[in-house]
Amino acid sequence: MNTSSLFLQIFLSLTLLTGLAKPDPDPLQDYCIADTKSPLYLNGAPCLNPILALSSHFTTSALAKPGDTKANVFGFSVTLTTLANLPGINTMGITMARVDIAGNGLVPPHSHPRASEVTICLQGVILVGFVDTSNHLFTQRLEPGDSFVFPKGLIHFLYNTDLRKPALAISGLSSQNPGAQIASRAAFASSPPIPDVVLEKAFQISPQDVAKIRKNLGG
Repeated sequence: MNTSSLFLQIFLSLTLLTGLAKPDPDPLQDYCIADTKSPLYLNGAPCLNPILALSSHFTTSALAKPGDTKANVFGFSVTLTTLANLPGINTMGITMARVDIAGNGLVPPHSHPRASEVTICLQGVILVGFVDTSNHLFTQRLEPGDSFVFPKGLIHFLYNTDLRKPALAISGLSSQNPGAQIASRAAFASSPPIPDVVLEKAFQISPQDVAKIRKNLGG
């Protein structure tokens, strides 16, 4: 076999393997209720014995109450379903989130490395958008009943355009553990901190700007 044929076979094999990759593994049974008391640490959680399954394992009121939008400088709160409040979600490859945004509040540009997201506006008017890898911005103004999809891993935001009234959205994410990384905090409030010179060059700002932004973001 010549070198070109070998590389072609390797390339095709890698292409097939990456096409089969998924954010979360598929369940091998009807359900796998999380055994939150298990001492084992797995990629997910061990399953509770199915004979112990209850309807309460598949329901939660975690998203019923508004979050505290005053807890951060941006004016937003995200409440997630987790294995602790919804153990029946284990291995299902989904997460639900309640997003409360104060008047003029912002869910700042962030990404979910392991999940796509669909958001539906329930209250208020929310300006949403994401930026693709070509730096093209897709944005939309959502009113109650409108939905918007954010592709996996891409930077996106939600902004309440009403200066006084709060907004509310519900989001579904395609992973049991989608992860979230706020771009500004990742850059300026990491631990240990990114060297100032790197931030100065990357954002074309002065040392004084770096110090001010770090202070504002708690870095």
